[in-house]
Amino acid sequence: LIMPDTSPRGEGVANDDGYDLGQGAGFYIDSTQEPWSKHFKMESYIKELTGLVEKKWKVGSDGTKAVAGHSMGGHGALTLALKNPSEWTSVSAFAPICHPTACPWGEKAFGSYLGSVEAGKDHDAVELLLKAGGSVFDEIKIDEGTNDEFKDNQLRLADLEEAAAKVGQKLSVRRCEGHDHSYYFISSFIADHIEWH
Repeated sequence: LIMPDTSPRGEGVANDDGYDLGQGAGFYIDSTQEPWSKHFKMESYIKELTGLVEKKWKVGSDGTKAVAGHSMGGHGALTLALKNPSEWTSVSAFAPICHPTACPWGEKAFGSYLGSVEAGKDHDAVELLLKAGGSVFDEIKIDEGTNDEFKDNQLRLADLEEAAAKVGQKLSVRRCEGHDHSYYFISSFIADHIEWH
């Protein structure tokens, strides 16, 4: 298991007072805008990291690599997999941000990191699935808590379900009764995801 950080960190790395931008919130994209573009190259970082792990330890060299994530990391897992399906054998997510060009977190991140929400469409699971026009993976697994305080306004899983139905992409969605957006939610179901992959 490789568990990369969510963003670059440290002195000299741009940051924001909000929890949803800057250190801790890299959105798994390569920023094109100052002051973010110097360090915020998270999409390239993930590609480099998985390549180095494969080269050094042969992990994934047999063609089996899975990607998963939670919340913003779930967004990253979905978009990295949808943009590079030949690199991944499977993808799953916990409470992912599914349609970031249509939610406040994504609008803030894409406006800041890429210069516009429109530029974020290349990093939006709903838009990528619609652009693909058909099934990309045999199945995509997603869990979301029924008590997740972000599910309607930020995560927008229903938008992804609608896009998947439109293009014929199978989604395995489980709405986990009583669970919220917390790490307890992940710890309750992570074994299921590992086994599924």
